[in-house]
Amino acid sequence: MDYTSLGRTGLSVSRLCLGTMNFGPRTEETPAHAIMDTALDRGVNFFDTANAYGQQVGKGRTEEIIGSWFAKGGGRRERTVLATKLYGAMPTPGTEGSWPNDGKLSALNIRRACDASLKRLGTDYIDLYQMHHVDRATPWDEIWQAMEVLVQQGKILYVGSSNFAGWHIATAQGAAARRNNVGLVAEQSYYNLMQRTVELEVLPAAQYHGLGVIAWSPLQGGLLGGVLRKAAENADGTRSAERLKTLDPAQLAQLQQWEDLCAKLGTEPGTVALAWLLHQSAVTAPIIGPRTAEQLDTALAAVDLVLDEDTLAELDRIFPGHKPAPEDYAW
Repeated sequence: MDYTSLGRTGLSVSRLCLGTMNFGPRTEETPAHAIMDTALDRGVNFFDTANAYGQQVGKGRTEEIIGSWFAKGGGRRERTVLATKLYGAMPTPGTEGSWPNDGKLSALNIRRACDASLKRLGTDYIDLYQMHHVDRATPWDEIWQAMEVLVQQGKILYVGSSNFAGWHIATAQGAAARRNNVGLVAEQSYYNLMQRTVELEVLPAAQYHGLGVIAWSPLQGGLLGGVLRKAAENADGTRSAERLKTLDPAQLAQLQQWEDLCAKLGTEPGTVALAWLLHQSAVTAPIIGPRTAEQLDTALAAVDLVLDEDTLAELDRIFPGHKPAPEDYAW
């Protein structure tokens, strides 16, 4: 496994980040523990979760599964760089439905959400505490004051964002600088070969302000994982066929060219998609979500896959991206 610094920090993280969103809803506790053990044994030290994960079986369930894994000891917590998130409304004990202040980024919710996550995770600190979405109603001074208290209490070490626009990152960093605060160190964005909008402003803003970029949905919900071949072979039941129903003819043609190129390279499409992200200078780590040991192996192979200039150019031809703004659309 290769490692790199998370943004401008001294924190070393693996070039792949283990996503845990499936733990609970799709992967039960025992196999989830096995996946985390295997990932850690293979050198993946960066794990990502969120307080709201586990939706179908109960919000917070994913953090509980990670917490029970930490409780096994063996240096699991000490060897893991743990990232979790807050923003989405979490149920208030003793109430039904939503209740004011259950979510978002008020100082009150930041305090409550952090304490609740620490309890579910069975740990006394979070390495990277991420805002899952921007809160347009809460002033940045309030947000940073609440985060500073958590840092002072030793409950969190670093703060990150997720799904922020470029100007949100700039505004957050400006407010942090006025408080002599480190500010954001990472941004988690929707980024893959089929979804490259963040190249316009988010990636340039992240690089300018020293944020590491963590790419979520690197396989575009499985579409970049060889969906045409799997559908033809009925390799994963009906899931591939259902995904293909969402595409128009132009997108289907793109995917055919994509899978033909991967076949020419002799490499699994999922591996190539992850490797492409690792070739993007702004990206610290894509988030992988393996449900099996085989899927983990496919992901891990991306770290060692070098794509030559001709291949990178062909990928840009198949999936056109963006230059940084404003050059993308103006002189």
